[in-house]
Amino acid sequence: MKILVAPLNWGLGHASRCIPLIRQWLSEGHEVVLAGDGDSLTLLRKHFPRLRYAYLAPLHLRYGKGKSQVWAIVRSLPQLIRWSIQDHTMLAALLREEHFDRVVSDNRFDLWSRQTECVYITHQLHIRLPRGWRWAEGLMTRWHRRIWRNYDQVWVPDYADEAESLSGWLGHLGEDMSPLGEQKIRYIGPLSRFGKGQGDEGQSTKEQIVAVLSGLEPQRTQLEREIISRYRGKEQRVLVVQGLPGRPMTRIQRGNITVVPYMADEELKHALLGAERIIARSGYSTIMDLHALGVLNKAELIPTPGQSEQEYLAEWMRKQKTEN
Repeated sequence: MKILVAPLNWGLGHASRCIPLIRQWLSEGHEVVLAGDGDSLTLLRKHFPRLRYAYLAPLHLRYGKGKSQVWAIVRSLPQLIRWSIQDHTMLAALLREEHFDRVVSDNRFDLWSRQTECVYITHQLHIRLPRGWRWAEGLMTRWHRRIWRNYDQVWVPDYADEAESLSGWLGHLGEDMSPLGEQKIRYIGPLSRFGKGQGDEGQSTKEQIVAVLSGLEPQRTQLEREIISRYRGKEQRVLVVQGLPGRPMTRIQRGNITVVPYMADEELKHALLGAERIIARSGYSTIMDLHALGVLNKAELIPTPGQSEQEYLAEWMRKQKTEN
């Protein structure tokens, strides 16, 4: 089977959770072709340098500097619409050049075609909006449902039982589930680039605090500066992983703080396992990675200001930790 894999370029999470799927398909003898744009595609190419790849429509979004991202997203709507149409058109052109048995889109809205099987990966069957906009959540959820109904299957990287899930209400329609949704939706379990069985104790590391960054600018940089300011000159040894796979691999030492743009999976795994404390955004893929390693209990999850999905996930994780 020939499979085209294309994650959304909105932080690194959509790409990182495709990594275990690609590894599995390659181990089964399937041909995989990568597709996408920006850092998301760069991350996949670093992991699978021998695989062919294709560029899709570029998406260059930025968040606002404040605590609300509503107007940043509203301003981006024309760009999102153009990007989505362009993505659909570029996939059609690609399929005219060669056949794919399956197209896997991780949250790329219009990457579907009637010519082949198309799969949509998402953990957001419900859409969470900021306070003051909750009245529109039903409307946005129905809009998103219209998107994924174009696909043959919807894969949710979570457990089917909401009580045990990592995504909570976001990834479970519950009473809102329609017969069509029941036919399309498949819970495939959490996905992590660290893989099953990699949560065992590895070699120890010297850093006491490990900060793993990701997400859109300028919020990514703002959190990096906040962490450096918080720990500068302290006794703790701190490692800051910037989440910038497109930058040259450098290691900057600033007193007790080490800054690197990116780390290979095995190296990052050992850093996370050996850390006394982990600081990260409450993005869903980050949560799945920490869950796979069994280190969620020592993580400080900081939502991107104004990103309601991450705010919900951080609160859901706190609730799960309290109940367990």
